[in-house]
Amino acid sequence: MNTQAMEKPAKVAKNGVDVPTLLATIGVVKDAPPAAQFQFRAKGEWVSGTHSRATVNGFFGAGEEQGRAQDFVIEGDHPAVVCGADKAPTPIEYLLSALAACLTAGVGNIASVRQIDLESVETTVEGDIDMQGILGLDDNVRNGFNTIRATVKIKGDAPAEALERVVQQSIARSAVFDMLTNGTKLDVTAVAA
Repeated sequence: MNTQAMEKPAKVAKNGVDVPTLLATIGVVKDAPPAAQFQFRAKGEWVSGTHSRATVNGFFGAGEEQGRAQDFVIEGDHPAVVCGADKAPTPIEYLLSALAACLTAGVGNIASVRQIDLESVETTVEGDIDMQGILGLDDNVRNGFNTIRATVKIKGDAPAEALERVVQQSIARSAVFDMLTNGTKLDVTAVAA
């Protein structure tokens, strides 16, 4: 009996993801875990009323300081119904957007590594909040969301079960999902100028 070794086809770029580079990066980090240590930063400043502006650029990662070609500016405000000027999304809407972006990016990467062609991915995130807490009206009501719900609609060239596994893997690897469900130590220092 003549047997030949079956070789797996090489992974190729898919859905806008450079899969060979992604897999090489995973290999480098596996062999050198300190390369996985990153520190991201944002610097915020008050503009007026409830309007603020944050700038994101440099970060530490892959063993050294990293920069980007441009600053990313993120505006935040509150709607008029809660005494804001409605110049930008609220900070809690950014939190919902961060979860949507993290889950969606994960789906893109995971589907690409699994060589699934995606046709569409739509992530909808909703959060319920009782404003009595944040307005200081009831100390028994928390300031943040009581419940957050996310729905990921995915369409691609794989069976429904395979696409659902991609979403489940994205949830399992999502940094934002992890921080929301497991909490994160947070230190705040006030410095009067």
